[in-house]
Amino acid sequence: MQTQILTGSLIKSIRTMTEHRQLAVVLFADIAGYTALMHEDEGTALQILQHFKEELFTTVKKNEGEIIQYFGDGCLMVFDNAANAVTSAKAIQENLRNEPKVPVRIGIHLGDVLYREGNIFGDCVNIASRIEGMGVPGAILFSDAIKKQIKNKPEFIVSSLGEFEFKNVEEPMEIFALSNAGFPLPDPLYINGKFKDGGPAKSVAVLPFDNLSKDPEQEYFSDGMAEEILNSLSHIKELKVAGRLSSFQFKDKNISLKEIGEKLAVKTVLAGSIRKQGTHVRITVQLINIKDGFQLWSGKYDREFDDIFSIQEEIALAVTEELKLKLLKKDRELISKTHTQNTEAYDEYLKGKFYLNRRGPYILTAMKHFQKATELDPEFALPFVGIADGNLLIATYGLAPPKLVLPKAKAAALKAIELDPNLCEPFCSLGYYYTTYEWNWEEAKKNYLKSLTLNPRYAQVHSWYGWNFLAWVEGNFKQAEEHGELLIKLEPLCATFYGSLSLILFTAGKYKEALEAAQTGLELDPNTYLCKLNEGSVYQKLDLYSEALASYEAASKMSNRHHFAINGLIITYCRMGNIDQANQLMNELKTRSATEYIANTYMAISAAYLNKFDEAFEYLEKAFNDKDPVLLALKYVRWEPQSLRNDPRFDALLKRIGFPK
Repeated sequence: MQTQILTGSLIKSIRTMTEHRQLAVVLFADIAGYTALMHEDEGTALQILQHFKEELFTTVKKNEGEIIQYFGDGCLMVFDNAANAVTSAKAIQENLRNEPKVPVRIGIHLGDVLYREGNIFGDCVNIASRIEGMGVPGAILFSDAIKKQIKNKPEFIVSSLGEFEFKNVEEPMEIFALSNAGFPLPDPLYINGKFKDGGPAKSVAVLPFDNLSKDPEQEYFSDGMAEEILNSLSHIKELKVAGRLSSFQFKDKNISLKEIGEKLAVKTVLAGSIRKQGTHVRITVQLINIKDGFQLWSGKYDREFDDIFSIQEEIALAVTEELKLKLLKKDRELISKTHTQNTEAYDEYLKGKFYLNRRGPYILTAMKHFQKATELDPEFALPFVGIADGNLLIATYGLAPPKLVLPKAKAAALKAIELDPNLCEPFCSLGYYYTTYEWNWEEAKKNYLKSLTLNPRYAQVHSWYGWNFLAWVEGNFKQAEEHGELLIKLEPLCATFYGSLSLILFTAGKYKEALEAAQTGLELDPNTYLCKLNEGSVYQKLDLYSEALASYEAASKMSNRHHFAINGLIITYCRMGNIDQANQLMNELKTRSATEYIANTYMAISAAYLNKFDEAFEYLEKAFNDKDPVLLALKYVRWEPQSLRNDPRFDALLKRIGFPK
């Protein structure tokens, strides 16, 4: 029997046929988490299911589709063409964002189906179901067969999630997602589904290389070498690469490969060592199978330092070959792309990255190296990103007046984009800049989303977009928490990012969860300043004042009495009724403000707790003029006393900031 694509009329007629084989576009949709909801609230679950069915009935019919069968909270549909199916899926997801919201996943595939007694059967149906099961609520996923059918439809923006090997499906399949604004993209590293061998087998963690040089100052180079190889490998869509901040947690630690594999959820590790003497470099690398410790491949490279870029390319390509990836030509081009051929500039950039990742006063040291790199090679984009992020961090932690450094962050980010518009990092930097300095919410969100589109694995954008924009500005706690959770999946061993998640949860009023996140970060690194601060804030909200004091004292000690921690102590003492101690600390900060910058938002909160409301609003006015990034927290974060929030001047300040409605 000849196979043909279903048309609208054929769809309507197949119910009367005894048996008929057709080429069809199959759409499978289901409600995520429906079973759990039924256990929690049966009435609400049934209302959501009814709303789901009503939406399908209206939208599918409008787009010339046919509902074949319901499966509890799922539904099987067919369409006459791919464009109608994707149009219908898009409308369904957009309409179900409205109240009552329905968390739906959708999968679409084109293939041969067998119609029998009012139902359809075949691999096409099973594959559509497999694709749907990979999704997240609100997502639309589809096969390459669908992508080819809609490639000339400009209304559909499409992103590849990579190749996947499904159970009972012979060949690997490339899966795509609709990535129009508002449609979530599941991260390829953490997609769940019915895959062969339990999930993606092609996974690697690049461990920090051992520095065998006599000079300990060369440590930045060994770290940088591993990081550059990691970045090259992360461009390969089929390969899961553990995040840098997580894999580098194992530096100088005696931990078994099996434990590393379990913690990072990878099946192979790339380890190596570097010995640099003068201009000569020797690099040894080995790729090891986690399961049995067997060395899959090893290589030794003796080069002059000015040949360092070719070494990175050789290692990255050798690893991908060993992992048996089917690289496209464009993948090889991405791996081989270098951002500079100036080894001195590259050397300075690596030093800048090394110190920037240490945070604290090291940020200022990093800035000197980034600046030197730009002078050595003005066409090298990445050091400009370093300058942008360094200035953003200086403003955020109140190390200098934000009004002086934030415009420099914008200029550096724009320069990086001018030099390399394919970098995701500077768009994230601009998102933070537009949020904190210009209060241009639309431009901020556009840049954050651009960064996510270019690289959904870039952890920093999930951090800043999650707490600084979604939680603090929009009050979108649910979506902010989703980014916080994805952040932890990308970097499960990075203590600072647990601090970011803690901030999100604290803003949402989930104090116990916020405390758990902060303390998890502190277990990973007891000297994580952000986690210690958040721990103190949570204890304070829970009226556990002794614990709050201990946390703030520890934060003060580890930061050389940074004013955020001192203000935390002032607030805690005020809530305990120890006004004398609070005043003593307040006077300390006032004295210090004559010779160093002290961020004004926290000072305003402290003054309010001391019942000096006129003084508090003077500080808030200074914070407003300074464009203090922390000022944006005041709409949703409950740090200040209620009496300050009740003052008409407080609401007037929020209106002047102009938060989005």
